[in-house]
Formats: sequence, C-alpha cells, structure tokens
Amino acid sequence: MNPGVRLPGFAPLMLLGALTVLALLIVLPLGVVFQQALSQGFARYLEPLAHPDSLAAIRLTLLVAAISVPLNAVFGVAAAWAIARFEFRGKSLLVTFIDLPFSMSPVVSGLVWVLLFGAQGWFGPWLMENNVKIIFATSGLVLATVLVTLPFVARELIPLMQDQGADEEAAALTLGAGGWTTFRRVTLPNIRWALLYGVLLCNARAMGEFGAVSVVSGSIRGQTTTLPLHVEVLYNDYEFVGAFAAASILAGLGLVTLVLKSFLEWRHSGELSASRRH
Repeated sequence: MNPGVRLPGFAPLMLLGALTVLALLIVLPLGVVFQQALSQGFARYLEPLAHPDSLAAIRLTLLVAAISVPLNAVFGVAAAWAIARFEFRGKSLLVTFIDLPFSMSPVVSGLVWVLLFGAQGWFGPWLMENNVKIIFATSGLVLATVLVTLPFVARELIPLMQDQGADEEAAALTLGAGGWTTFRRVTLPNIRWALLYGVLLCNARAMGEFGAVSVVSGSIRGQTTTLPLHVEVLYNDYEFVGAFAAASILAGLGLVTLVLKSFLEWRHSGELSASRRH
C-alpha cells in the first residue's frame, strides 16, 4: 500500500467486521470439526479412521484425484496454448465451455453422466451388453470429478500465456528448436508456477467434491464412497465421532492446500497475479 494514502476513518471498523465474519463462517466451524472429532480422546478418534470402509474411502478419494487432476492439467495446458497462441473459429465458444462448470450445479454435472451412461441412458444398454460399468463405479467418479474441476488449470494459464505473448517461443523456433523442445525449454518454465497453482486448486476441489460424485456413486460402502460421501454416511448412521474424524481429514487437506497456496502466492506473486489479471 502507498504510505502516502491515508485510510478512511471507518477502515478499522470494516476490518473488524470482515474478521468477525471470517471467524464465524470459517474459523469457528473448522474448530468445531476438530473439537468434535477429538471429543472422546485420540484413541477414539483413530478408531473409525482405521475401519476398512474409511480406509477404502480415503484410497478411493486419492485415486480419483490422482486420475482426474493430471487429465485436467493436460487439458488445461493444451486449451491455454490453443486459446493464447492461435486465432480460430469457435475460440470464444471454447472459452465459454471451459467456464461452464463454474456456473453449473455439481449435481447437474453428475446427472449428465447418468443420462449418458446410466441403465436408461443413451449408451446404457450397449454398456450393459458389453459388461462395461461406468455409473456406480470408479470410472463414473472420475468422469464427474473431471467435469467439475475442468476449468481450474486452464483458467490460471490462459490469461498468463496471453500476457506473456509468443515472442520467446518464436525466437526458439527461429533458432531451430522443435515444437516439443520449445514447449519443454521455453513455455513450460514460463508457466510452471501458475500451472502448479492451478493443479493445487484442482486437487483440492477433486478431493472435496460431493454433489457430482454423489449422483454417480450410489454410495456403496467400501466401493464407491469417497471421503466426503463417507462423512455423510457416517453422520446419517449417527456415528458422529467417525463422521467428524473423517471430516477432519478433509479439513486438514484443506489447510495444507491453503498453506501451499499462500506460499506460492508469496514466492511468485508477480506471475500468479498476471494469471488472474483479466
């Protein structure tokens, strides 16, 4: 902030109001989660987490994220490259489609796959005849998660690559570098921190997604229940300690994401701010 600019007299009151809202909406609920999870001691906290269903939910959550995040990273880089470097018919439509998951309910995102691959869907009869299972299976969870998290990487890279321009890449090509070498030696180093930032946000959303995966999972314990769905199952079964223990894992992952996000913003604020300039 410019030291010559004086804050208005009501600025401290506004700051206090903002901090109060954050405390009530974020800090307090987060504290309640950990307090409830540890209310009966650490041993009781670990007990539901060691249950086979909980371990299966954790493994499935990590598996879905491990598949969907790299897919969206590859898509995000390819889409950003095409949009930032080339002019083509339908470019505005492509940008609109990339942003569509932001404005679409996650439940609708899951319902799309049910309408396509469910038993009564467009391709459902063919899939059943060929013994291919997508709905109520890991593949359905991956598809739902990919759709919901589709914009995160692309939206971090597109404005950054537009701001950087293509001069360095053109120079590399002029000097005889191939397309892959140019991407690996010039493009990727220039976008690496924004790419990592987008991947971080995409991963956080992938692990915490509830609405889309709940539609396609069927909530089959030990098979198609991710960690957010497992929290709901435990809570509905009145296993409150287990539900809050599982929720604390998600909250912990969220805190780790926040720390890494803040670190990236601190160390590479210039590049990250450029990626969000528009």
